[in-house]
Amino acid sequence: MSAGKMHADEPETDDALVRRLITAQFPHWSGRPVERVAAGTANAMYRLGADLVVRLPRTAGSADDTAKEHHWLPRLAPSLPVAIPVPLGAGVPGEGFPWPWSVYRWIGGNCPVVGDCAEAAPLARDLARFITALHRVDPTDGPPSYRSETLGTRDSAVRAALVDLSTEIDTGAAARVWETALRAPAPTGPPVWIHADLQPGNMLTAHGRLTAVIDFGCLGLGDCAVDLIAAWYVLPAEARGLFRAAVEADDAAWARGIGWALSIALMELHYYRETNAYMADTGRHVIAEILADQR
Repeated sequence: MSAGKMHADEPETDDALVRRLITAQFPHWSGRPVERVAAGTANAMYRLGADLVVRLPRTAGSADDTAKEHHWLPRLAPSLPVAIPVPLGAGVPGEGFPWPWSVYRWIGGNCPVVGDCAEAAPLARDLARFITALHRVDPTDGPPSYRSETLGTRDSAVRAALVDLSTEIDTGAAARVWETALRAPAPTGPPVWIHADLQPGNMLTAHGRLTAVIDFGCLGLGDCAVDLIAAWYVLPAEARGLFRAAVEADDAAWARGIGWALSIALMELHYYRETNAYMADTGRHVIAEILADQR
């Protein structure tokens, strides 16, 4: 995954900046080795010794998620069946870095291999167990998810992406799938806690089993169907039925889940195709999986 800039106005970061920030704000951790690691689209990440990781937001929006994660992750963790990030230090702007930042405990593991049929069934069950547990956490006082809107409000952005991607994907087929998703019944219950970004880069596994879910920047209350995107982002077609049964998704939720997965993948392919090959390839894969399911 690209470690370079992916967003306009993204600040420059490097090992030296991390050392200055740690020395100035967390001197008890100064002197530890610093090493940049593969980072996501929201944060640049640096190992700090063997057991810590520094996360520097890439955008102002990601910086706004810092306080939310520090407040809610310790409260959610006891209810979840796998590890999630443990915030250990809340950094403030300084040393030329403009936003709040964080120190977390490092969680080891590997991201799942997308479409790995050999280990798909255990992973499908583990994902369903995590999603079900998260959705059952008391939503009192929870903030709205980054993806708390309805599918209909995403229509103009999806249409724009389809126009832009006309030479890369079957936009006619994608548009038909999208229009079907828009007709799906709305959720009937109250919003629930959702991770809202269950992509392979936000999961860790060992021996085919889910061991951790990371990067909760999109966390909040929303439609339970948003978390169904894992069915197309991570699992092969052979495991989707098992996953759907385990998570007890009805027809309406499954249809909305298809819409969420398609809309996210289209926008990611549109946004990242020149700046992040991994994210662009992931988007292409998801779109292809969704269209194949409809044949």
